[in-house]
Amino acid sequence: MGEVERPDLAAMIVPLGRILMALEKPVLAEHGVSMWGYSVLVALGRGTARGQGVLAEEIGADKTRIIPVLDELQARGWIERRPDPADRRARLLALTPEGRAVRDAVQTDIQAREEALLGRLDPADRRGFLNALTTLAALPREEITGESATP
Repeated sequence: MGEVERPDLAAMIVPLGRILMALEKPVLAEHGVSMWGYSVLVALGRGTARGQGVLAEEIGADKTRIIPVLDELQARGWIERRPDPADRRARLLALTPEGRAVRDAVQTDIQAREEALLGRLDPADRRGFLNALTTLAALPREEITGESATP
């Protein structure tokens, strides 16, 4: 058995992810939004969500715990819930213009802080790293794990 050439991906990514989340906390506090609140704003920035259960699954949140986050975001005028014309029992969740502005401001400030880290890479490595990370992050969970999407 030969020498291991690199650490496992999780051994490299998890500590880096924790550091990045710690860098985000002061930015989130400056803008008065929680990590879950920001996750909701980012997800809804990609398009309207059909119900809080779908949204919770998309961002990896417990669907019962996401309700107070949605309530707060709605009370602040950052998201709206409206009846789904296809199913009056369901609610569509969408960003308001104010929510989009908050999401954009937070994302701009977070990415400005990330520049210190990304600036350590030469331009070609930076492009490759971001391209690879974007590709891997877009893969469906079940494609990575080999598990079925349905229980």
